Amino acid sequence: MPSLLSADFANLQSSIEQIPDADALHVDVMDNHFVPNLTLGLPVVEAIRKVTDKFLDIHLMIEEPDVWAPGYAEAGAESVSFHLEAAKAPIRLAREIRAKGARVGMAIKPATPIEPYAELLVEIDMLLIMTVEPGFGGQKFLDLTLPKITAARELITKTGLDIWLQVDGGVSAETIERCADAGADAFVAGSAVFGADDPNAMINQLRTTATR
Repeated sequence: MPSLLSADFANLQSSIEQIPDADALHVDVMDNHFVPNLTLGLPVVEAIRKVTDKFLDIHLMIEEPDVWAPGYAEAGAESVSFHLEAAKAPIRLAREIRAKGARVGMAIKPATPIEPYAELLVEIDMLLIMTVEPGFGGQKFLDLTLPKITAARELITKTGLDIWLQVDGGVSAETIERCADAGADAFVAGSAVFGADDPNAMINQLRTTATR
């Protein structure tokens, strides 16, 4: 799914219309506290919801997801991910997001191990593993995250549940196959899509590469 972090913020609707074949739209929300960058927030997500019926996948990189995350579900997002490192009460928050009608995603930074939090997997619908340090688009994929993706896939399989395993950061035609081989089944690509001459064609190329 394309990340709107790399889209034209002055013409978001136009950027969305460039990618009709996208399975979903990934929206990065940053507060300049949890990560050193400031992007769009709830009012912009509400505006995006009005101009597209595509699945909205919200990734909250903010300090107080316990306060703000439910509002994104109320705004009509189909999936809301919060960072485990920032949540004060992750189980309660996950259940609250679900109660609002959205899927729940739990995100972790590259250096955060998944094993200590294996018991939380039954509370979520998606695990998001950052494959770069969160905060900025266009970063180089961190190969050191591949073993974590494999370990996460094994833990997810043990639950017997249909939990998506998403990767975000440096995903491109050169790296997506490695992510898929490691066990990921949901992929976020920003600059690789919107930096391409034909963003929609790139989406289809990435999908084909990941599933072959």
